[in-house]
Amino acid sequence: MAGAVQAVAGVGRRPLWTPDFGFYFTGRVVSMLGDTMLPVAISLGVLGAGYGPTGVGFVLASWMAPFGALILFGGVFADRFTARRMMIGADVVRLVTQSAMAAAFLAGTPDLWQIVVLSAISGAAAAMFQPGVNSMVPQVASDLQRANATLRVADAMAQLLGPALSGVLVGVGGAGLVFVVDAGTFAASAVCLLLLRVRPSPSATPGSSMLRNLREGWDEFRSRTWMWSVIIIWIFYGVMVFGPLLPLGSALITESHGRGAYGWVMSAAGAGTVVGGLVAVWFRPSRPLMAGAIAMSLYFLEPLALALHMPLPVVAAAFATNGAVWGFWSVMWATSVQTQVTQDVLNRVTAYEVAGSVLSVPVGQALAGPVAARLGAENVLAAGFVVGLAGVACLLSVPAIRGLRRATVRDSLITE
Repeated sequence: MAGAVQAVAGVGRRPLWTPDFGFYFTGRVVSMLGDTMLPVAISLGVLGAGYGPTGVGFVLASWMAPFGALILFGGVFADRFTARRMMIGADVVRLVTQSAMAAAFLAGTPDLWQIVVLSAISGAAAAMFQPGVNSMVPQVASDLQRANATLRVADAMAQLLGPALSGVLVGVGGAGLVFVVDAGTFAASAVCLLLLRVRPSPSATPGSSMLRNLREGWDEFRSRTWMWSVIIIWIFYGVMVFGPLLPLGSALITESHGRGAYGWVMSAAGAGTVVGGLVAVWFRPSRPLMAGAIAMSLYFLEPLALALHMPLPVVAAAFATNGAVWGFWSVMWATSVQTQVTQDVLNRVTAYEVAGSVLSVPVGQALAGPVAARLGAENVLAAGFVVGLAGVACLLSVPAIRGLRRATVRDSLITE
């Protein structure tokens, strides 16, 4: 995997594959491989335990809710104690939670509350980890778009392999075996982060209060119209599109095409994300968010295909298109944030934008099952399609989003 991505990432004048970027890349890919296996494991494990789509929604929401609630503090802590230290600590915590989850599933059928509690602890740890994902890239790479695209391609390769591997492992040893593998990926990620030699760049004002740190981050966030406008639209997407897609989509595909089909369809999404990342390596639009918003109009073919009960090849194609669009948008967004926000507040601004992006997702996940029981899963997904296209129109109607220009890439912050 690394060799293929390295060949792609070699385009350009500045060297990308420094030792620090190599360690960061390796840790990120291994961790992502485990993470991409989890949605299949959780969906099939919870469904197999008899808790239904509502149970899947509650488990996913139990991870996302503490993540969204605590990520602002994760941004402040990353500024105070460095992102690297927070990320290593979060990996250690998740090593413990995923090991406990593995033990619970391998021992038999765990109670739903046990799955929910462990997922919640894992989500809280992820909140301490996530701000550093964005702010570490400028410390280990000089060409940010190329680095982000390379990481996105690698993430997509993991997404391509992870669900299919998860399906195989679930068939061999149940969901517990997948959690064993996931625990190992967090251990590997922690080791790679320990090996990094980057310049520490804490940015919180020494001796300042937590409240002041949060306020400084908020002031930086709200001063950028393009950023908070996108996040407002993402809030609606979280409730109406992103939240319902996984629990309802997994149930519909499993019912119509069998358990194995869901893993392969998710792999199709991973293949699409590889394509989106590769496009982002080469294509550098002068207005990145406008280009990303236009591409996002194709994202919502996925809920439409599910709502219409299209044949499995059509559903797989919609998932692949969804992945390609998301891969491209993610690179455009991450690079815009990293180049438009100064390093001294990047952790906290990242925390605000991530919190705004995900806080509504657990609401959508938790409501998906009960609302679908009343209105029908197909109607909920069709509504998500309509909301999705309306959101794209809103993105393109905001001058600050439409007109945001690609910034000059910052000088490398790698330690010599």
